Amino acid sequence: MIYLDSAATSLLRPDCVAQAVYDAIQTMGNGSRGAYGASLGAARIIYETRLLIAALFHCSQAEQVVFTANSTEALNLAIKGIFTAGDHNITTALEHNSVLRPLYEMETQGARLTILPADAVGRIDYEAMEAAVCKDTRGIVCTHASNVTGNLLNIDRIGEICKKKGILFILDASQTAGVVPIDMGKSAIDVVCFTGHKSLLGPQGTGGLCVRSGLTIRTWKSGGSGIQTFSKIQPRVMPTQLEAGTLNAHGLAGLRAGLLYIKEKGQETICLQQNHLMQRFYKGVFDAPKVKVYGDFSSFNRAAIVSLNIGAEDSGRVSDVLSQDYAICTRPGGHCAPLMHKAFGTVQQGMVRFSFSHLNTNNEVDQAVQAVRELAEE
Repeated sequence: MIYLDSAATSLLRPDCVAQAVYDAIQTMGNGSRGAYGASLGAARIIYETRLLIAALFHCSQAEQVVFTANSTEALNLAIKGIFTAGDHNITTALEHNSVLRPLYEMETQGARLTILPADAVGRIDYEAMEAAVCKDTRGIVCTHASNVTGNLLNIDRIGEICKKKGILFILDASQTAGVVPIDMGKSAIDVVCFTGHKSLLGPQGTGGLCVRSGLTIRTWKSGGSGIQTFSKIQPRVMPTQLEAGTLNAHGLAGLRAGLLYIKEKGQETICLQQNHLMQRFYKGVFDAPKVKVYGDFSSFNRAAIVSLNIGAEDSGRVSDVLSQDYAICTRPGGHCAPLMHKAFGTVQQGMVRFSFSHLNTNNEVDQAVQAVRELAEE
């Protein structure tokens, strides 16, 4: 099998991640729920994972790192826990439904939403973004990289707009966390939402958000916390304020292992390796007969994603043939990004998305190129 669907989840992981999860299941108690070794060991692993996440995103304090099950949960927590009726918010046509649907829900509660369109290659206009800010604007919520095209947004530019206008910046880093450097302070980011199971190389069921110190997010659930047992309300101290209940400590042990691997190998090295594979694939297929590639490839400073179609063939059929005849795993369809497909006119056809890991090989990429060219010549 050739796995080229890392934008969906990192099936290709270093062995240390699986080993860490196995060890955790064998040895972990419930963190912060006891003073014996197994409980203290779990608490230590969880805290070390917070420290690693805080360092990765240049978050001011480990206590400002809140763990969730995934970036969808993190985005819901941020959007619904910060915005209220009467707020005006800005987003883009590049967004995943994890951003769009919570914002649409806020519209039903009296908030207003401006969605910036994408151009012919999936880019946005930053001057239009700044011009969209009005006196009621509360924040900009956007992705760091499109999960359809791989195009990166200029988060430094967006941060400058937010700082200049005195509004919040909430970033969906699902496709970039662990590969593209993110500095909350430098880019004036108030909240970074991330998932653990993609480029952070951790297990599914892990994720979270980093919250700027001083920014309050409304408590979304209450229950066991391990502290202040006799209080009738959820403790108002971070991260416990947003983390009622037992955390997925076994998964976080795997996430910690993934973070340590990234720290040792280096984000820049990982990014260069997988972008080399993405470029190799793009250059091998972009001029094949009937192949249409979507996105901006004027620069290879982007996420390691290439989405394409072959003539008028349905993307699901192409992906099925790639899987059944070539043992190549890809993602067809709409990719939970409806506005991007509307912009490209691919609502009915969808796209076939190839996404690359640094653990893929040149040979795997070359086989994928050959498969696409063979299908394009049929």
